[in-house]
Amino acid sequence: MGQRWVRYVKRFVFQCTSCVTVVTCSTALRNPFVHTAPLTTISGSTALTTRLPPLDPRDHAPSVFFHHCQARGVSERTARRWLGSTLGKGESTLVEWRRTGLLSQSTCDDLADLPRLTLENTQVSTVDGFRKLLFRTYDGLPLETVIIPLHIENAASICLSSQVGCVMGCTFCATARMSTRRSLATWEIVDQFLQARAVAAEHGRRVTGAVFMGMGEPFLNYERVLAAAELLCFPVLNAISAKAITISTVGLVPEIKKFIAEDRPFRLSISIGAATDEKRAKLVPVAARTPVREVMAAAREYASSRKTRVNIAYVCIQGENVGEEDAIALRDLIGDTPVRVDLITVTDATGRYAAPSFEELESFRDALRKHVGQPVVRRYSGGADIQAACGTLAGGSP
Repeated sequence: MGQRWVRYVKRFVFQCTSCVTVVTCSTALRNPFVHTAPLTTISGSTALTTRLPPLDPRDHAPSVFFHHCQARGVSERTARRWLGSTLGKGESTLVEWRRTGLLSQSTCDDLADLPRLTLENTQVSTVDGFRKLLFRTYDGLPLETVIIPLHIENAASICLSSQVGCVMGCTFCATARMSTRRSLATWEIVDQFLQARAVAAEHGRRVTGAVFMGMGEPFLNYERVLAAAELLCFPVLNAISAKAITISTVGLVPEIKKFIAEDRPFRLSISIGAATDEKRAKLVPVAARTPVREVMAAAREYASSRKTRVNIAYVCIQGENVGEEDAIALRDLIGDTPVRVDLITVTDATGRYAAPSFEELESFRDALRKHVGQPVVRRYSGGADIQAACGTLAGGSP
């Protein structure tokens, strides 16, 4: 980040009329772009803000970013061009911004080159061309992103992680077994996308969509995930449509309701694990603390508000949740809620769980069509040979 930035973050000088106070900020040293409160000092009843923290265009929803720019004397027109440079072109350095005349020297004096995730490794499936990227965060944590080749010629979608590890404890998921866990900053989510988009372009593919279905539970990092989604569809070069962004959740009802109330334009996918609370307690134990009927009630509310079907993701596990009785339980649970059931075969490197046989899966799909009577599709979970399939991302760990 350069010596000037290191010197800047080592000490914040709080000035007032009678004194100067020097404060060391260890959090800023670890992550200079972590969101912090305005830096102020109080003398008697007077509070004085002396210097604004550095600004990263990738770390705020656009409306919030414009507000921060205004506080720095940067016009909205320039702020939009700055987003275009950062999001559209992937530019991240002071040299690039100064060379194009985008930002003035005085503005750049309070900035630094943007931090980037370190791309450590890339793996490509020899079976289906899925490409997995292993990144390292500023504090040394692993996270993975997947480039998904689409049936549309030369198009791809990016599967993004929202957290390192996951606390939801789904027993068939490798991410849940990671020992170190934290939510990602908005800029870390966006930087995954930008770097993955660049890799896809190197291989002749144009990114047309994104799914928040990688490591972590997106709605446990709600504000940052939604800010990132807003940035990905902000109207600049290489932006993707809001309707091409899907956010997945294992069924966090308060956040689903918040998502509905805010009238977010993105698609929602709700993974339920099983149709009964008993089976959910075994497969998705943390999510199962909320009764599945409450989750379905939230899904019904979403479908009603959008006047569309809600995606219900269902991980199919041999001998666990793919019998005729499971199809009937789904019928009773779904009722008249307009849904599309996405069947995903489990991929478990530990061998604890196995995917259904072709015959078992076909039988279950037929039973769903018979009892549920709504669209049932199989969602292809690719990259199994490189542990890039659903539920297998674990930062290189088995």
